[in-house]
Amino acid sequence: QVQLVESGGGLVQAGGSLRLSCAASGIILRINNMEWYRQAPGKQREWVATITSGGTTNYADSVKGRFTISRDNAKNTGYLQMDSLKPEDTAAYYCNARILLTSLSIRDFWGRGTQVTVSS
Repeated sequence: QVQLVESGGGLVQAGGSLRLSCAASGIILRINNMEWYRQAPGKQREWVATITSGGTTNYADSVKGRFTISRDNAKNTGYLQMDSLKPEDTAAYYCNARILLTSLSIRDFWGRGTQVTVSS
């Protein structure tokens, strides 16, 4: 069974930093793209950042220059370093990974989410 588990959320003051982790477990042939999304109360889920298997990164304009996505393939873990946090960043953060299970099976997996709250 493949699972993704996020961790590292919490309460921080504006201008502070948090580092989120997304650990994948189970029988995994390869993890392709890994992504982070967030969802604030009353709003739709929005894409935050993507990192490819080769390490290429892309960011939403709202977090560009402040957030850094990375991955440790040996640990099957992705990270989201969040610096210069703003109250607008308050949301539940979710990781997503496209995982090759077998040569004929590839699936998207979602984590349970971790809450990030930024006070003003």
